Amino acid sequence: MDFKKFADFSPCDYAGPIKRDSFMDAGIKELWSEIPRISGPAFTVNMVHGDNLALHRAIYEAPKGSVIVAQTNSMDYAVSGGNVCAIAKGLGIAGFIIDGVVRDIGEVKEMKFPIFGRGVHPMPGTKKAILPLNTPIVAGGISVNPGDIIVADEEGVAVISKDIAEDVYEETKTKMDEEHTMGFEQWAQNHRNKIDSFYK
Repeated sequence: MDFKKFADFSPCDYAGPIKRDSFMDAGIKELWSEIPRISGPAFTVNMVHGDNLALHRAIYEAPKGSVIVAQTNSMDYAVSGGNVCAIAKGLGIAGFIIDGVVRDIGEVKEMKFPIFGRGVHPMPGTKKAILPLNTPIVAGGISVNPGDIIVADEEGVAVISKDIAEDVYEETKTKMDEEHTMGFEQWAQNHRNKIDSFYK
């Protein structure tokens, strides 16, 4: 599967072919400005409060092109920093989606490594808890399975089930092609007619 093609469209464009339970909550957002859109298969990480060992192992286990998606179960300890992001980038990881907090965001922005999360915090966690990697998790309030397609940009984070990803892509492409062919003026007229119909 061509994972990069899913970045042809924003999470907004996928709304319709996929439903609300395929989008992470609004607390998961880009952590530096003008972040590029990313897409790729999810490599999932579940963590225990205050410990970041699993994420640090994941950067070496995840295949090139993966988006690492982590449930940290904590807002008190950062699970990654500048050096970890630099290693991940060098290994070809497409980006991080962190349900939790990170640090060194200035360094991360400078190296232009895409990272989405709930915020930043200066205090790092420990490295003690050995946990299985790439198992089903809940992140951003929704289920994420290994291999699901992640599409993330400033509009949010979409999680497209790997079982229907190709169909969702084709449906979205068809919808967007139709909108472009229609043009804004026709879209605006259709919108006005639709809204007026509710008030007749």
